[in-house]
Amino acid sequence: MTAPTNWDDLRLFLAVAEQGSLSAAARLLKLGQATLSRRMAEFEASLGEPVFERSTQGVQLTPMGRKLLPSAQAMAVWAAEAQVQHSGSRHASAMQGKVRVAAPPSIAYDFLAPMAADIRKAHPGLQIDVLSSVKLLNLSRGEADIALRTFAPQDPDLLCLDSISAPIKAYASHTYAQSLPAHYEAKDLDWICWAAPYDEVQINQELRALIPNFKAAFTSDDHNVQFAACRAGVGALLMAQVQHRYTQLGQLCALPLDFGPRAVGQLHMVCHKRTAELSPVVAVRAFISAEFAYMRTQQALHGIHLEPRAP
Repeated sequence: MTAPTNWDDLRLFLAVAEQGSLSAAARLLKLGQATLSRRMAEFEASLGEPVFERSTQGVQLTPMGRKLLPSAQAMAVWAAEAQVQHSGSRHASAMQGKVRVAAPPSIAYDFLAPMAADIRKAHPGLQIDVLSSVKLLNLSRGEADIALRTFAPQDPDLLCLDSISAPIKAYASHTYAQSLPAHYEAKDLDWICWAAPYDEVQINQELRALIPNFKAAFTSDDHNVQFAACRAGVGALLMAQVQHRYTQLGQLCALPLDFGPRAVGQLHMVCHKRTAELSPVVAVRAFISAEFAYMRTQQALHGIHLEPRAP
């Protein structure tokens, strides 16, 4: 196989991969579909194997296409960075590009989604792509630019740029809390938890360790559904006691249960070395770090003393 060196070919390949069809990519690129199809066929011939499987529904990446995609995405980011540097300005109006941030569903919902409005006000040329999943994405393969993770990275190519800790508390609707008997314990509550295939996450493990023969009252594989059930009064939900400015925990009340020193949530901002200093990534990192700093200030004001793990 001959290694591709033509950025223009990779740019066209990336457009087709992201748009999902030759026709959509051709419209985006302002090219004729026949021209784009011919260019992709020539590109595949230079590689010696196809990068797309074509069908009436669009295109799907082949194994070669999936292997090539992270490199093409990284080159697109660096091309945008070069354009910013060439313009001689890092002003907000010059900031362009997509920043993909991977995070657990609760963080994506309660933290990143509302923060995106402020990022876009400061940098309207940025596209924020939030990848909400319990699944761990691979930063080395370019599956995301920034990851918010509940544990520090071990890979030497990954940088832990900031960390925050928060106690794990039980939350419930005000109506549900008022229905509880006096002097209740964790075993007396109706618990909302993760369903399969995520039933081994930390929250579920904490409850199984705490309550003999634990059985959840309500489960879902979607955090939004869990939060909605909690808000509706189905039961209690374990979550980190976050103090950031975007939190929706004000819709619920914290129950006065002590889960001990083990019940501490960690959140680490992680980047790969090769992308950590790209201008769009740095811009988004700055917003996340500012909110982490705000949370630490709020914890100090409320007498919460939890040291994050060292990066």
